[in-house]
Amino acid sequence: MPRTVEEILAHADELAEKFENYTPRPEDEVDAQALRAILDAVGKKSAAEKQLLEAIIAARKTGMTWNTIGKLVGTSGEAARQRFGKYAT
Repeated sequence: MPRTVEEILAHADELAEKFENYTPRPEDEVDAQALRAILDAVGKKSAAEKQLLEAIIAARKTGMTWNTIGKLVGTSGEAARQRFGKYAT
C-alpha cells in the first residue's frame, strides 16, 4: 500500500528533529588520519595487484610455467593458475 503525502512529511519531520538534536558520541568519532592511512594502503595494494597481474600475463606470454610463477609469488603452481589463470593463459 503506498504511503500518503502526510505520512512522508511526518517521517521527514521526525528525521529532521533527530538530525537537529543529534549529539555525537566520542565512540562514534573516527580518526581521519587513520582512515587516510588505510585508504592509501588499499590504493597501493590495488596498484601492486594490478602490476603483479600484468607481470604474470607477460610471463605467461613468454612461456613461463605456472609452477615457476607459483614459486615466485609464494604459492604452488596450481594455486597461481587458479588465482591468475582466467587472466593469463
